[in-house]
Formats: sequence, structure tokens, C-alpha cells
Amino acid sequence: MSEQTTQLLSQYFGFSQFRPGQGEVVANILQGQSAAAIFPTGAGKSLCYQLPATQLPHLTLVVSPLLALMQDQLEFIKSKGISAASIDSTQTREQANAVMKGVREGTIKILMISVERLNNERFRQFLSGVPVSLLVVDEAHCISEWGHNFRPDYLKLPQYRREFNIPQALLLTATATSQVIEDMGRKFDIEPQNITLTGFYRPNLNLAVDGVASEQKIPHLLSWLAPKAGQSGIVYVTLQQTAEKVAQQLAAQGINAQAYHAGMNSDVRQSIQQQFMQGKINVIVATIAFGMGIDKSDIRFVVHYDLPKSIENYAQEIGRAGRDGASSDCLVLANRDNLNVLENFVYGDTPESSAIAYVLEQIAISEGQWEIVQNSLSSQSNIRLLSLKTLLVYLEILGIIKPLYSYFAEYKYKVLSSEAQVLASFNGERQDFVKAIFNSSDKAKLWATINFDTLNNQYSSGRSRVITALDYLDQQSMIELQTKQMTQVYQVLVPKFNLEKLTQKLATRFIDKEGSEIKRIHHLLDFFASDKCLSQQLSHYFSDFTVTGPCEHCSVCAGKVAQLPVTPQPAPLATLDYHQLTNAICEKLGDKQSPILISRFLCGLTTPIFTRLRVRSIQGFARLETYPFSEVTTWVKAHLA
Repeated sequence: MSEQTTQLLSQYFGFSQFRPGQGEVVANILQGQSAAAIFPTGAGKSLCYQLPATQLPHLTLVVSPLLALMQDQLEFIKSKGISAASIDSTQTREQANAVMKGVREGTIKILMISVERLNNERFRQFLSGVPVSLLVVDEAHCISEWGHNFRPDYLKLPQYRREFNIPQALLLTATATSQVIEDMGRKFDIEPQNITLTGFYRPNLNLAVDGVASEQKIPHLLSWLAPKAGQSGIVYVTLQQTAEKVAQQLAAQGINAQAYHAGMNSDVRQSIQQQFMQGKINVIVATIAFGMGIDKSDIRFVVHYDLPKSIENYAQEIGRAGRDGASSDCLVLANRDNLNVLENFVYGDTPESSAIAYVLEQIAISEGQWEIVQNSLSSQSNIRLLSLKTLLVYLEILGIIKPLYSYFAEYKYKVLSSEAQVLASFNGERQDFVKAIFNSSDKAKLWATINFDTLNNQYSSGRSRVITALDYLDQQSMIELQTKQMTQVYQVLVPKFNLEKLTQKLATRFIDKEGSEIKRIHHLLDFFASDKCLSQQLSHYFSDFTVTGPCEHCSVCAGKVAQLPVTPQPAPLATLDYHQLTNAICEKLGDKQSPILISRFLCGLTTPIFTRLRVRSIQGFARLETYPFSEVTTWVKAHLA
């Protein structure tokens, strides 16, 4: 490590030396290489781009999955005297314009955005005129289908990197298995020697699993918390109403606890988070909406009141404890009560073959170019939006379609002074062009809608120039600009295909993914019920084989193997009245009904068609949510035969 880099570390961050792995990653970036950092939660991944950003000639663009994560990191970066900003959906037009101005002028060194921002035609137009030195992908495991939080939009990031000529990429994640690491590296062309893994094992975390029946969880938790009075901790739950209930019950016993979840007003959430950081609140009872990017070093315990979604989620969430190196406790209150509910959510994401066939038919009848509005296609095909995005990515990978560009179908503007005053700000050809925009627009009382076809016929002007002009007028506060209806345009590379075979191939891929997710849930249960050292198992799961023996401080090493309570069995399906449960939904669905659709209704799984029909109020919805989906489907098929 060069002396200059160590000086920068001291100058900006006040540290005399790097944490394990940081120096290696920073050196790779400063030497012009792309790199990946797979560090445990709280091990300082963010510094791996923050320090190089101060030395790189152009912008560092950070893609982050959560708004809360962005805000926390921004506050930290700014506190170190590094110029950073974000563009996000909470900002006013003036705020976003100020950020873009700073980026253009080079006064902002780090820009943080969500991955969805790159789908925005106006933002891509802006970015095409800005030199970018480094693309940073936070939570990079989201790019892998085999990761625990696959997000199809992440798969487009390598393509965007090429589009904007970004020379280097840095991938950051805390939770990636060897399969996911290999997948990430391949997609971004990162050399294996530039992928840095640090040890996953954290010896100060005492992992424990207690098998507890649902009705005993509150008394068990209160007893466990009694000797921890005044300590900081997080209790994770699955549902928002559980967060409220548990927080109230803890507070009733004199524990300084508050609920935190996405259903709360953002100002309230911000206030609670601030009070927790300052030690004014000891215990946060939260859904997984809490904790991303939180850097509170003295969290002494993390409790999973409900089962986490996966081993990866568990590892990420317990990683928020004990960042100061002091001994900290991580407890799971485990039972199998919600196993069927967890599994059923997975089945709800798998599209029916008929729905996949519908999308393929739309491609087949398009003439070389296929335009879609995702929300509309989701509704028409009855495929959940995330699953539809995944389907489109599969079709790209198979070479059936190729994304060309996306655009807003509608651009509307409101003149903030008068057209004459706006025109007076320009002269010559530029004035003629702005006048043509005004004259060709379809005008209502307040708002005017751009008519690109009319404008092109009158002025032979390309769409790109029109959007650049509108953005300029908006930034100068001459107009207020609104955009609607994101439309994606694909080139159809294979217009003729065997519909039945391709449908089956894609359906099989979704079923394989479904099987992988179900396996992930069972891995989780097997892990918590295991008689082997928890710390060692967890480290090995994430390819850290430096832990060669038992940790001697987890619950298993203490001789307490968790016995998960047997879940009470619901009444046999054969004893239930099928027609009473399904008559109302069958009447609503008409000729659209299918065994899968009826089963999803009974198991409480939402689909676009259910949202349209407002089925939550229909008799029978979610009545069988505690039954295995496969058993419900078999039962429904028997009655429809």
C-alpha cells in the first residue's frame, strides 16, 4: 500500500490503517482495475469506493437498492468532506436539477442512484453527457439469479456500463455464496485475482437458536431481555402489525422499545432511527426495512422473533450487532408455524404457462419491434411485475429479444411565465426551435402535451434534441416538466419460434427457480435445527473455510440443540366445503379461472388480476394460507376434474 493512499485514509477518514481487505480493493481500483469486495456486514465495504472517488478524474456512480441505504451513506460521506449527492424520487424538481448541475460541473464526485433510475430516458440522456470513472454496484448479489435477492434490473448494469463507457466497476456485497460470486464476476468481467473475500466468521457474535412455540415467544423474549436492560438491540419480525404488537408488549414491561416499519410516515421513521442512533431508544422492533446502512457500533443484540427469509438475510441482519468488536448476542426464536406461508409466497411468483404463452404471442405478432408498458403487460398477462421483468431478461438471454431503448410515452409541460417571455430568452435558430415545440404541442387549460410526430414533420427535429431542450427549460424554471408511461422498446431477433416448446422451456426455468427458493427455506430450517456448530456452518455456507473447528460459544456448542416445536395440523382439506370457499371467486373469474389461480386465491397469494378484482373482500380469500400450496392445488384439481 502506497504512502500516499495511507495519507488519504488518514486525511479523509481519520484512520491510520485499513481494515482487512480494504487496502487490496482500493489499490485495485486506483491501479485502473475492476474489482469486487465480499466483506461481512459492517466490515467497511463503502470505504472501498469512497476513498478512490477522491482521486479518480471523473464521477463515481453508485447504484444502491434502498433509499435509506443511500441517505445513511450520503450523510457519512459528506461528514468526511467528500462532495456527494443522490437523485431519488423524494426530491423536488429544483433539488434534482441542482444535483445534475453539480455533476455536470464536476463539483460532485459521488452520485448515488437506484438501479431503476437507469430506466429513465431523461436520466440516461443526462448521463450520456457526463464522464464516469467508476460504476459501484452495492448489494451486487442482486445481479445473480442464484442470489437471495435477485433483481432483474441489476442484470442490465453490465449493458449500461458499456453504453456509458465506464472503464471500471466495483461490486460490493456481504452475502454471496461461491456460485453467486462466480456469476457476478463473469457478468462484469472481473478477474478472479481482483475479487477480495475476507473471513466471514465474527468471533464476538454469540449465535443462539431457541425452539419456541408462537404463544410462548413474548414471555421467552422478555425473560431473555431482562439481564440486558439499557442495551441497544434490534428485534426483527416479518409483519408490520407484529412489529407494533411486540413493541407495545415490550414497552408495557418497562423496556424502552419502538416499532419501525415501512408503513410509517418517513419523518416518523427518520426520527425513530435518529433516537436509536443517539441512544434515546434502546430497542427497535422492526421489519427488514430497518438496518440497511445503519452504522451503530454498540448494538449488543439482534433477535429474530420470526424466521428470517433466508440464511443470507440472517447473516446480513446479525451482522449489525457488535461492530465495535465487543461480545454481542444473536437469538432466533424458531418454530415451523409459518413454513407453509413462507413457501406459498414463493409459489405465488411462478407464472402459469398460459401467461408465459400470452407474452410470447405478443412478441410473435409484433413486426420486428415490440413496445411494452410493463405495468400494462403485467396486468394483461396476470404475471407479477418482478416475475415479468425476470421473464423479459430470460428472453434477452435466449436471444429472442434485445432491448433497444426506453422512453416516456408522454411529456407534458406547464409554462411558468408566458411563451413570449420564454422565447425572448433565445434568439435565432434556438428561438425557432423552442417556438416549434410550443406550436406543435397539444394544449389544454394548464398543461400542454408534446406531439413528437407533429414536431418532427414541422421541424425535422430528433426526439433526443427535443428532450434535451425540455430538460433545459425545466432546469431554468421556465417550464415545469412531467413525464408519464415508461415504454420499453425491444428488437425482436427471432420473430418465428415454436410457441409450445419455448413456453415449456421458460416455464421450466421458473419452476427451477421456484425449487431453488424452496430449497433455500429448507436450508434455513435445517441450519437452525442442526446439531453442528452454528458459526462454523454459517462461515462454510459463505465459502469461508478458515473456521476449522467448533466456535465454543454458540448455543449448539453450549449443548443446546434447538428442538423446533411441532406445528398443529389444520383440518384435512377433505373435510372442507370446496364450493362454499370457491363459488364467489369462480363467478368473478368467469372463463379466466384455472386450478392455479383458484389455489392462489385460497392461499392468499396476490396476482395482477386479483388486484383488479379486489378479491381480498371476497369470501374464501386466504382461508387456506396455512396449507401447503401443492396440496391445495391437488385438492382444487380434483374438484374441477
